[in-house]
Amino acid sequence: MASPLLPGLVPFPPGRAEHPPRPALFTECGFFLRPLRDADLPWLCDLYASTRAEEMALVPWPELVKRQFMEQQFALQHRHYVTHYPEADFWAIEHRHHGVSGNCYLLRTPPEHLIVHISLFPRARNGGLGSALIRQCQAQAMAQGCGVRLHVLQSNTGARRLYERLGFVAGGDEGAHLSMRWTPRPDTGPVS
Repeated sequence: MASPLLPGLVPFPPGRAEHPPRPALFTECGFFLRPLRDADLPWLCDLYASTRAEEMALVPWPELVKRQFMEQQFALQHRHYVTHYPEADFWAIEHRHHGVSGNCYLLRTPPEHLIVHISLFPRARNGGLGSALIRQCQAQAMAQGCGVRLHVLQSNTGARRLYERLGFVAGGDEGAHLSMRWTPRPDTGPVS
């Protein structure tokens, strides 16, 4: 169901020179990270739409109108990320046999790394993949003496429970989003 590349989509900023991390769960299970390219934008739009499928199922619009709305919303989100976080790592999460599973955008700047965005296709959810990636982000941050922060939709209770299980603590309420932070403890490191 991939859309043609929407006109006016902002290209990804040039990637970082260093190679993405290879968390153990990723390599053991056939997953790897790679820098995103502009050619990935159609499936990224599909991924975005999959994260809003339940919400859109309740909207009484024709499917074509829903899809056009999702494409517009994705274009706005994409523009926001690449404009506001041009120094971030923009990664695709792939499986060597099953193709793309999701994405992760990470800004690695002191004193706290920012997990800008993580999404997985429905088939890749609830299998430990997101947890492994977040733990990798925590380990990288801790190695540089940094914490990690992120924002989660207030209504996304499943993601919030995951982040809390991984040691994130709720901070300020930012309208529809909740700010969460993880601070490394030298004696323990990332939560397992």
